[in-house]
Amino acid sequence: MPELRFLVVRLGSLGDIVHTFPAVAGLRQSFPNSEIVWLTHPRWQFLVESSSLASQVWTVESRSWSSLREAISRVRKTEWTASIDYQGLWKSASLPFLGGVKRRIGFSSATIREFAVPLLYTDRVRSTARHIADQNGELSLRAGALRSLATFSLHVPAAGDATATKFLQDAVVARYIVLSPGGGWRSKCWPPERFGALCGKIHGALGLRCIVNYGPGENELAAAVRAASGEADPLLYGGELGPLMGVLSRALCVVGGDTGPLHLAVALGTPAVALFGPTDPARNGPYRQANPRTEASAEDIVFRAPGVTTTHQRGGQPHPSMLAIEVDSVFEAVRRRIGDIR
Repeated sequence: MPELRFLVVRLGSLGDIVHTFPAVAGLRQSFPNSEIVWLTHPRWQFLVESSSLASQVWTVESRSWSSLREAISRVRKTEWTASIDYQGLWKSASLPFLGGVKRRIGFSSATIREFAVPLLYTDRVRSTARHIADQNGELSLRAGALRSLATFSLHVPAAGDATATKFLQDAVVARYIVLSPGGGWRSKCWPPERFGALCGKIHGALGLRCIVNYGPGENELAAAVRAASGEADPLLYGGELGPLMGVLSRALCVVGGDTGPLHLAVALGTPAVALFGPTDPARNGPYRQANPRTEASAEDIVFRAPGVTTTHQRGGQPHPSMLAIEVDSVFEAVRRRIGDIR
């Protein structure tokens, strides 16, 4: 039986979970024989399992009272060393609190945006780091980890890899660049017309095909990118997470904004060109394991207009700072990132 039991809470979303992996890896490396139970949304169970960092992955649907009751009851049945809430929201902080966990670690009010959430913690960590991955590492240190962060690897499942292989073989595509135009809210997204123009330049100048990745509800966005791409005729991919990991892991480069697939691609080791506007890349930018404690990887290329005021206000149109990023500049960044492929 393990001596230590940690309850890790990070319900979503894709990019945020990826930025939590290094901190949980630090916990796992420090306590290799401990039991680490990760509580997450059912949609992300597979992603968490692919990291092999958790002993068990429990799921909870925060919009379902029956699911919440079941999760809280399950938490109450275990004696925990500590819970660590890497999310910092009422819905995440309340689960270990109502589950009776005696030691509950989370961020202080200086870091958390939702009012009064730290009242639910026994240990409140005032973060000094800028990047969210490093901030998460500070929580692991409070839990007793010897290192705030550690390396991890994501496992692309055989079934997902096979699906990705078939998708690429059917399209007769071996070398390609992934474009990820979505991003949860439109104001932090680069316009689809510019992604289409970029696709055209990549095809015309580099002879490479693009794959446009899109998520639920983004069908029209992907279609708009294709329509603006002209003869470049990019492939559209909106499949499941496992095959997406296979597609991302084989790409020469991924281009996207502050979006989950971009961060997932970086975690898989794929080169990236990141397009940022209202959100701050110093906090949310690409995070390479080879360069811990940095604001963004020295290898990846991050665009953000100077003097932009960070805001998380959601808008229906691209933020003016996104419009300041030119197609030609992004294309040249892609060319540099993939090197000489001819």
